[in-house]
Amino acid sequence: MTRQNGITVLIVLTVSFYASLPTQAALRVNRIFSSNMVIQRDKPIVVWGWMDEGKEVTVTFGDEQKHATAGGKEGAWEVAFDAKPADATPHTLTVTSGEEKLVMENIVIGDIWVMWGQSNMAFGLGKTLEADMEMAQADLPLLRGIDISPSESQTERDDLREGAVGQWQVSSPQTAGGYSAIGYAFASRVQRATGIPIGMINNARGGASIESLVPKHMFDNDPVAAKYKAYIEQRIADWDETAWAEGAWKNAIARAKSRNIPEDKWPKKEDIKPRSWDIPGESPSDMASCYNGMFAPFKKLNIKGVLFHQGYNNAIGSNCRPKRYRILMKLMVEGIRKDFRDPDLAFGVIGLCAGGISQTQENFEVWSNSTQGYIREAQRLGLADVGDPDHTGYIPPDDIQIPGLHPAKKQAHGERAARWALQKIYGQKIKWDSADLVSSDREGDTLVLTFNKKVMPDDMSTIPEGFSIAGADGKYYKAYARYPLVNDVGIWNTANKSYDATKVIVWSPLVPDPVAVRYSWSASPLGNLRVNGQPWSPLHNFRTDSWDFPESDDPPESLFTREMGKAQAEDAQARNEFRRTEEAKLAVDILKRIQILGKPATE
Repeated sequence: MTRQNGITVLIVLTVSFYASLPTQAALRVNRIFSSNMVIQRDKPIVVWGWMDEGKEVTVTFGDEQKHATAGGKEGAWEVAFDAKPADATPHTLTVTSGEEKLVMENIVIGDIWVMWGQSNMAFGLGKTLEADMEMAQADLPLLRGIDISPSESQTERDDLREGAVGQWQVSSPQTAGGYSAIGYAFASRVQRATGIPIGMINNARGGASIESLVPKHMFDNDPVAAKYKAYIEQRIADWDETAWAEGAWKNAIARAKSRNIPEDKWPKKEDIKPRSWDIPGESPSDMASCYNGMFAPFKKLNIKGVLFHQGYNNAIGSNCRPKRYRILMKLMVEGIRKDFRDPDLAFGVIGLCAGGISQTQENFEVWSNSTQGYIREAQRLGLADVGDPDHTGYIPPDDIQIPGLHPAKKQAHGERAARWALQKIYGQKIKWDSADLVSSDREGDTLVLTFNKKVMPDDMSTIPEGFSIAGADGKYYKAYARYPLVNDVGIWNTANKSYDATKVIVWSPLVPDPVAVRYSWSASPLGNLRVNGQPWSPLHNFRTDSWDFPESDDPPESLFTREMGKAQAEDAQARNEFRRTEEAKLAVDILKRIQILGKPATE
């Protein structure tokens, strides 16, 4: 298929689908179905929809035909075809009932991946720094995508909301710019590497908190989650739209007066309408709201896996509840697996992306005061709590840094996720790895960290960066770190050959009695370590302390206040200035110490 032909077919087939819909047709399929879609291979093919109760529905897929009678809720019908292997040959799906007929063409069979999360997952390829090169190479007829718009609901929808979902589109330089940037980088690599059709469902909601992304039925499975559920249900029961509108209108008038807006231009009470954010249970911050409206409606569709990227809204001030986040991460994975009838459903989690001012040697303590560090830790540990390392993976994002709420560097996230999937899920010989801290041992005024694999920079440097160290008072300072020397070959020393890169010695002249270490603990951290020195495998953030973020199990209670945040920021600034002043005084002594740090005592 040529590029021009590919575009022509896309237009004709889309028109064909809509032309087959009679005016006010009673017959319809779930809105996830359309021409150009990908059907999941190696799993039963379920097709479902609605028709007048009692009417017979015939579904033809390829050479096979199935029948069903509309009934039950709103005339629901459903058929299932046997599982089929991957197939790039275009198929036609036809649904008929009486004189009504729906035709969907150019359907292929392969793997479907759902892109789940918030705005940085939804962020379009066309807005990224690498958009020109990626879009120029996007002529990929076997890569297809569909976009689901924000659509929150207090209860599970049977279908995607009308107007909230588009049609499946074949990847081309003209269409790829609208795809999720992370989704495209991931799916295009997987498609080219496997050679099979890949479908990606862009299903991310800007501003969504993890609470809204977890299936509602899972909140009863944990006491903390159940307490949160009860809180949301009480808020729903107490909601009074009239009272809300009265209060919102009075606030709007007060704002207008404060801005000296003429009275004839003040907002009218009847124009004040609540957004989803204002309605308990529908806000994208509330329990299961996004899942109910955006994911559950197509849960009969079999899929290959989920790629998840979220975290910002859960890292904002009093919203930061890492213990609950960890619980909900586990419940989300288990709940989606349950709803999609696959206990081994692949699930990749890209950690909260790095944005804002990058941490440096000069501002180190200031930017170590990070809620993001706790949320990344909760994402990783919550996924590990699922207990399925063969089908799940945490992809660290910390080193991909650019200022802004929506960093325009996205391709590396998707490509790393593709490496994980190709190795762990598809069994290909693609390099992807992770490492974990095995132990932290006190040796004099240092802490010696031991890892289960080599962790080192990818630029042949022998100087690990990004560590902080604290005494019993819990005050962290930037630390110096070195590897133990095992073979001194002078200027040719590298961490890969001459040092034991499974161990890192951490030290600071300001912490004579160290008890804890943190690594890469910042919004945009300084850390430079990679697993086995591979640039695409950064070492995830971690801490050895148990000084948790202040958090209450009572949902309306926040133990973290604005005053507390201000005090922490002032303390961090003071530690930063103290460290720089004291190290300037001790510069010669520090230089002598770090020259021997990691070397045998006999030297």
